[in-house]
Amino acid sequence: MALSDARARMVARAAREIAPGMVVNLGIGLPTKVVNHLPSDFPVCLHSENGLTGIGPTLSPERADRNLIDAGGAYVSTIPGSAFFDSAVSFALVRSGRLDLTLLGAFEVAQNGDLANWKIPGKFSPGAGGAIELAQKARRVVVITTHCDRKGNPKLLETCSLPLTAKGRVARIYTDLAVVDVTDQGFALVELATGISEAEIREATGAPLALPQGDIPRF
Repeated sequence: MALSDARARMVARAAREIAPGMVVNLGIGLPTKVVNHLPSDFPVCLHSENGLTGIGPTLSPERADRNLIDAGGAYVSTIPGSAFFDSAVSFALVRSGRLDLTLLGAFEVAQNGDLANWKIPGKFSPGAGGAIELAQKARRVVVITTHCDRKGNPKLLETCSLPLTAKGRVARIYTDLAVVDVTDQGFALVELATGISEAEIREATGAPLALPQGDIPRF
């Protein structure tokens, strides 16, 4: 299923977070779609915790190798230099701090950088998976998520109400409405999505939001 325009713009904007030469983990959900917004010759090493580095674009079932999937179950392709390994090696890469960046989904993010992305009480969860270690060990942790949940409730909050994945680790959040940094003073707006006003972003954010002086950049 194709992403909505707003989500596609969000994922494309998040792809610009990746710098040449980085080792980057793409978390389950929206983050895995970032690979499709990178140039084919972009010099980056993409990591999937189920045992793959060197990930190419996702493929349709008709074109895919059915044995080759990322951690979220999407069919992916290889590139020159791709490598396969077991979970022990995969998490040794994570735990030893070799990831420059991880892009993760989220249920909630607090203004101090706390992350909740593995469990909603009362709903089935297969477990925390690799998210806890990724959020704790990557050098930079960035979230890609919708600004509000399906009921319209803000996901960016003063304090997380759901079980935490990691404390104080999120540096930046890309949403369908904005780009927001986590600072020592709380949330700071970096960019606004096209067509979103200052009033709308404040209303959609469940914590104080500092706005930049002057014109706000758009994406």
